[in-house]
Amino acid sequence: MTFWDGTGLSSTSGNGPTFRVHSPYAIAHALRAPGQLGLGRAYVSGLLEPDDLDAAIALLDGWKPPELDLSARARLAVAAARACGIVRVPSPPVSELRTKGRRHSLRRDAQAVRHHYDVSNDFFALFLDESMTYSCAIFSRGANTLAEAQETKLELVCQKLRLRAGQRVLDIGCGWGSFAIHAASKHDVQVVGITLSEPQAALARRRVMDAGLGDRIEIRVMDYRDPMDETFDAIASIGMVEHVGASQIDLYTRTLARLLKPAGRLLNHGIARVRHGDPEAGPFSNRYVFPDAAPLHLSRVLQALERARLITDHVEGFGADYTETLKHWQQRLDDHIDDAVRLAGAERVRVWRLYLRAARRGFETNFTSVYQVLSHADG
Repeated sequence: MTFWDGTGLSSTSGNGPTFRVHSPYAIAHALRAPGQLGLGRAYVSGLLEPDDLDAAIALLDGWKPPELDLSARARLAVAAARACGIVRVPSPPVSELRTKGRRHSLRRDAQAVRHHYDVSNDFFALFLDESMTYSCAIFSRGANTLAEAQETKLELVCQKLRLRAGQRVLDIGCGWGSFAIHAASKHDVQVVGITLSEPQAALARRRVMDAGLGDRIEIRVMDYRDPMDETFDAIASIGMVEHVGASQIDLYTRTLARLLKPAGRLLNHGIARVRHGDPEAGPFSNRYVFPDAAPLHLSRVLQALERARLITDHVEGFGADYTETLKHWQQRLDDHIDDAVRLAGAERVRVWRLYLRAARRGFETNFTSVYQVLSHADG
């Protein structure tokens, strides 16, 4: 570690990243919220800077603080405060969100989703492929580029749903319209896409019109729980179930089951936790990346589908594909770092650089995986 006054501390292990501590307020953040949140605040504020972000994530992922009793903690905190000359507690970065209200209420979910997606459409375009697909691409079936891998994923979903001309399809969490545009243009179906993000919906509608598909695709700003008096031949939910939460997963599957016609097909594509006993998500992600998001275990998703009287036909995992997808996204963001800072600000860019790498490590270490679950309604 190197400090703002030119002093430093050598590594106790002889290797690893160097943390540059640019201000005593970095220490204050760590003292105020010991652990992931305090270090995250210092990093997002630009007060704490590792020379190798990947190495820092790997180090912190396995590091355990020494056991200290309350007396030792108090003495350490006082000594650190005196050494740093701290006169006030710094405020959290402006990009930190503290959600309000009942968890997974309509209002709070809308706030959480918009915190992530309403950064800037142009910002997301810097690291996504041309289709603006913000979910796991599939490289394992021969794709060489990110665009090819996303096209492979979109077409695989269509094939699993057995889409036929004239069918009505619901796209839950439609993002910027990539699946809706692919399904309508390649399979001649009618698509209703829903999202909670107004900026997403606006761009999705423009992209639909530019593709000449305005008569086949409708984009709505709404929650999956909002009343919908219609049924569909197929439903695609791609990268949305992660936002549902354990308290709402049964309502989610019941709602999708009600929206399906008899024998209609559902493709649920989402991230899941792998190991039981691991936490849902860390405090950094909950405040800065995906507030309230909590990937469930695959077994819990399957149970919810069964409770909704949906019949599961096929499950397929793509963890290694998401690792590769995240490598592409992080490299593309780094390649456009100046534009990213201009569009989203330095704090948000630091958040995304950390989040993309931490998410990739999650897949590499089997903390998470991603699954496509294909089900159908009885009848």
